[in-house]
Formats: sequence, C-alpha cells, structure tokens
Amino acid sequence: MSQAAETEKLNELSASEAARRIARGELTSEALVAACLERIEAREGVVGAWQYLDPRAAIVEARARDRESRRGRLHGVPIGVKDIFDTAAMPTCYGSPIYTGHRPQADAAAVRRIKEEGAIVLGKTVTTEFAYFFPGKTRNPHNPAHTPGGSSSGSAAAVADFMVPLAFGTQTAGSVIRPAAFCGVVGFKPSHGEIGMAGVKPLSPSLDTIGVFAHTVEDIDLLARVLAKADPATPELVFLRPQRVGYCRTEHWHQAEPAAVAALDAMAVGLRRAGVDVVDLNLPDAFHGLAEEQQVIMAFEMRLALAAEWREHAGQLSERLRELLESGRNCPESRYEVALRRAAAARSAFESLLGMVDLLITPSAPGEAPMGTATTGDPIFNRIWTLLHVPCLTLPAARGPQGLPVGVQLVGRFKGDHQLVARARWIEAEVA
Repeated sequence: MSQAAETEKLNELSASEAARRIARGELTSEALVAACLERIEAREGVVGAWQYLDPRAAIVEARARDRESRRGRLHGVPIGVKDIFDTAAMPTCYGSPIYTGHRPQADAAAVRRIKEEGAIVLGKTVTTEFAYFFPGKTRNPHNPAHTPGGSSSGSAAAVADFMVPLAFGTQTAGSVIRPAAFCGVVGFKPSHGEIGMAGVKPLSPSLDTIGVFAHTVEDIDLLARVLAKADPATPELVFLRPQRVGYCRTEHWHQAEPAAVAALDAMAVGLRRAGVDVVDLNLPDAFHGLAEEQQVIMAFEMRLALAAEWREHAGQLSERLRELLESGRNCPESRYEVALRRAAAARSAFESLLGMVDLLITPSAPGEAPMGTATTGDPIFNRIWTLLHVPCLTLPAARGPQGLPVGVQLVGRFKGDHQLVARARWIEAEVA
C-alpha cells in the first residue's frame, strides 16, 4: 500500500478510485473495509444507517478478495444493500417486525451481480416499513434532528456519512432521489425495467425500480453499468455536454421552498454560462394530475403485493400502511385501469416532449430535509417521473437556510440512462 493511501481517509475514497487502486495493488480490500467499519463504529450510534452488520464476516470476505484474482469492476469494494433486497447470508426484514430474523434462501439478482464483479456486501441498510413511509431509526447525518428521507433511508445516510462508498436503494414514488437530495449525495433511479427486480420485495411492479447512491456520478455510472450488465469493452459515454436543457417547474411548483427554487435558478445560470441553452419547459395539460395517478397505481398494487401480510399480520403493520392498503382495497379496478391508461399516454407524450431538449432540470424535493424523524418528507417532485418510467439523477447543488443539502434533479428520456448519466458527469464537472 502506498504511503498516501495509509495517511488519507480510505473510507472517503470514491468507489471508482478505490477499485482502481485495488486493481493496481496500491490498496487492499481489507484496509478499505476496515476503514468503513471504523467509521460505522464511530458514527452509527448517531446516524443509525444499518439494519444488519457482521464486521468479522466483512473482514474475512475482504481478505479473500485480496488473495484471489480480480473478479471484475467492483473487486474488493464494499456496498450497502437496502434491507428490502434478499440476501442469503444476512437477515432480510423488509423494515417490518413481521420478518424479524427472516433468512431468504437466495440473493436478489442485483446482489448476485455485484458479487460476480467482486463487490463485498458490507451489510443491510435501514429501510422504511416495506419501503413505504413509516420510518426506521435512521437520522440525517448532517443534522440528526432531521429526516434522512426515505424509503432508502439507511443507504442514503450511510453513503453521505462515508460509511460505505456505494449503496442500493429502490424507488416506487421518491425513495432514491429524495433521500439522496436530503443527505447531499448523488442518487440515480434508472429507467423502469433497466435492472432486474428478482429477489427484491415487490410493492408496485408497475413502478418499482432499483436505484443507487454514491458521492460521484462516475461511481453511479460504474454501478449502473454493472447492474445493467453492460459489456466492459463497450466504450463509455464519459462526458456528454447537453445542448439544450428544459427548466421544468411542474404543476407542484407552489410546493417548492425558496432553497429549492434558488438551487434550480443557480443551476440554470451555471448552465448558461457554460454555453448551454436553458429554456422553460412547461408540461402540457395532459400531464396534470399524474401524481394522483401514481398514488392510485401504487395503492392498488401494494394491496395485492402485501395481501398475505395484511391478511395474517395486520396488527403488526403501521397505521399509515394500513390506511394505504385500505385505500387500495377500496379502489375499483376500473379506476386503476384509468390510471394505467393515463400513465401510458403520458409516457408516449413525454417521449415527444423530450425531443425538444436533452434533459430537464427540476426539484429533487421541496427543499431541505424537514425537521423531525416521524416522517420522511414529501415525494411530490418525484411521483410523476417514477410514473413516466424515465431515468432521474439528483446532484447536490446547494445548502438551505438550515445548512442542509438541497439537490437538483435531472430527468432524461426512457432508456436514455447512459446519456443522462454522461450529461450529469459533464454538469457535475463544469457547473455543479
């Protein structure tokens, strides 16, 4: 190991840089994992990001990586896995007391994939109850009196606090983009269906999407390409300068706090200074009310996905989740079908709309992380993009009046994930 690697904080290395150093023999996986575990020991009592950890097993696995030939692009790099992904070697509780001590028989497909590439599952991160709104123990690492967001609370907080360089999340409404923005890290929700969901507890199959958290867009690109099984030999779109960007306020603009407005305005100014054409882009009337349609679809499908839990363990469900499942039970199938048709029509219309610009900028969340930990904040600026199945990425952009992070959300066209990430890398380097 180099002298520089010995003196710097290894837990603060980006995943990409750590992987490069491990590949060159300048860093051991054991040293990296040990640094992450040291940070967790120092900070977990405040942040509460982890549902399950076995430090001894993590070190044993890291030593095994150091002895063997390089498996792939993530060899020796630790990753946090949201506790809604099945893991055979670790309990998977889905954020619910119903599944205390539950041991799945196999890993989720995404977990198997990162292991094939040499990654180490450091532990399971806290999720809200069944990835809905009832919060777990996690606190915002910037100020523990505030929420970290959800449902991928532990993953966002663990990355933000330099406990681990990468982590998995999922998004059904705003469960990746919102906590990433609240915690001040980069969060990415790919196009719906881009990454296989096998072995992830289903909630709303029409909407559920695996997402990722990191400190840099380069790391997002690395993990997203691995999960999508992109050929390592395929040339990467490393930096792609956008020509025209749409400033999209949406019909919920009145819910944007001054800090979110200021962050978007500053992003627009920075893009213009860098020679990018920034234009106002207002969604047509056909897009109005889509947030409500997202809620209808989610409630209807979640009451089917959690039917057994509702039938056999209703008393162990939170009141808020019971209310959602009840609304799903009371929703006529005809209303659900209307929501599906509206969503399909909007997706088609959005594809045409994105022909006018390379990407949109829009709020990641209403503003800073709210005070308190009884809720996880409002996903109002995420619902429609999740419904439209398009890729979304949030960049840390500013600080609000409480000194907490504020993000800006970039939205691309369906299946244009690599182009969105490449443009985000350019914006991160030149503007953000």
